[in-house]
Order: sequence, then C-alpha cells, then structure tokens
Amino acid sequence: MIKDVQEKILKLKKEKDICILAHSYVAQEIIEIADFTGDSYALSVKAAKTDAKNVIMCGVRFMAETVKILSPDKRVYLANPISGCPMAEQMEKQEILKFKQAHPDYTVVAYINTTAALKTVCDVCVTSSSAVKIVSGLAAKNILFIPDCNLGSYVQKQCPDKNIHLLKGGCPVHAKMTANDVLKAKAEHPNALFLVHPECVPEVVEKADFVGSTAAIVDFALSSSAKEFIIGTETSIAEHLQYQCPDKRFYYLSTGLMCRDMKAVTLMDVYNCVCGSGGEEILMDEETIRTAKKCIDKMIALG
Repeated sequence: MIKDVQEKILKLKKEKDICILAHSYVAQEIIEIADFTGDSYALSVKAAKTDAKNVIMCGVRFMAETVKILSPDKRVYLANPISGCPMAEQMEKQEILKFKQAHPDYTVVAYINTTAALKTVCDVCVTSSSAVKIVSGLAAKNILFIPDCNLGSYVQKQCPDKNIHLLKGGCPVHAKMTANDVLKAKAEHPNALFLVHPECVPEVVEKADFVGSTAAIVDFALSSSAKEFIIGTETSIAEHLQYQCPDKRFYYLSTGLMCRDMKAVTLMDVYNCVCGSGGEEILMDEETIRTAKKCIDKMIALG
C-alpha cells in the first residue's frame, strides 16, 4: 500500500512540475519520495535552484515560509497545514521591536527557526551550524539572540567576547532532555558516542562527544569509524541513520525526543497535496518577503 502511494506521488510530481522537500525529521516513507532531504535552510536553497514551479515542504510552517522568501516566484505549499513549530512561533514581532527601541545598540540575531514576521525585525539570521561563525564575526559586541536560549547559550560559550542577551525560548522537545537521560543512555550503551544538537540544555550538551546541527550529526555518524551512537536529537534521525548504516547501531537519547508537529506530516498528506486536494499554499506579501530576506542575505554574506 505504501509503495503504491509513493509511486502515484512520483508520477504526479513529474506531471505537475513539483519539487518535494523533506526535512530530516519526517518519516522514512516521505524521505524516499523527496527530491531533497536535509535541514530547513539547506532545503530552501536547493528549492530556489530548481526549475520546478511548485514546491511542497514536508516539514513545519516556518520552513515553508523560508522557501517562499527565497523563491517568491514559485508556488510553495505546506504538506500539512497544522504543522507548526512552537519555538518559531513563541515570540511576537512587537516584543522584539520593543527590545530594539529600549536597546538600540544591540544587534538582533535570529535563528532560522523563526517566523517570516519575526525575521522582518531582525538584523541577521543564523543556522545551528553557522551561528558561532556568524556571531563571532559580527562587529557588534551586544547581541540579542532569539529564540532558542539553549543554542544561544552554546554560542555564548564559544564567543566569550560577545555580550549575548537571551530570552526564555527554545525547542520544547530538545529542551526537556536532562543530564539523567544522558547518564541512563550511556549506562545502557557504554560503547556508544553521544551526538547532540545544541538546542538541548547546556548540561546535556556538555556531556556530548559531538555537538552539531542535524546535518552535522548525520555526517559525523556516517563518516565515523565508531559502531554505536546515542542520537541526541529528534528520533527520526536515528531511524534514518539505521537504514543508511545497517552495520552500525543508533540509539535514542530518549523516546521523548519526538516532534509531534513533524510526525503530523504523513505520506497521505503529500499525496493529497500533489493531487491538489490538500496542503496549504504559503502566501506572503512583497514587503514581508523583502524585509524578511534582508537578515537571510546578511547571513549569506557573513557565513
């Protein structure tokens, strides 16, 4: 049944000139029919370079918005309209504008995991893999880093010369992991390397053998000579890695590291979207696209 649906999707996407993007956190059966798989920003860049007139994002809303910002002439769809991101949506534009008015000497650095509206009032965007390099290269000493205070804390430790102000925010899935979760996983798998995403809390990150973005974690696991790994990010990554490396073993840091918004995206959502009976087109006015793109352009220039 799954194979039948996949074949129908592959046929329809060719007929309708559709590019399918799949974030690494979605299910394996979606990964298998995607044109590109990876982290959110990398996907939006790949979409911009394709000739396809239509793009389906199998991920969450801010990711589809980023695709639209970089490809305003394409029709961009979110496979499942309910798939949001609590981290991206937890801060309001007015909150940041108020901070900027009170602290005009601060440069606002936005993690890519933010809404298009929030990006319009930020100075520069970063990804989890480029954050340290970009922040360290900024001329400004005073920085407001939003929205993830855990990633911000990690950047702060790597950039001690910067005065980084953090707000209370972040990924609720990564943030609920504890040092005890790490100790338990290491006790169960004493020979495994612990690979962690910097969205986890500092006491978890400091126990890692490797810290990096989702893509960096995957690359490390694929190239490492080690045979066992504890994966400290969304559970899908351990699953995908196990398919890619059947001779290695990948363990969850915790089954609690599961994003319900990503899991809400199903193969049938993709099917309905390519059929034209599902999904949601991302519509954005020219001013929002223009102003939100400025902080992304600055990231490209610095990164």
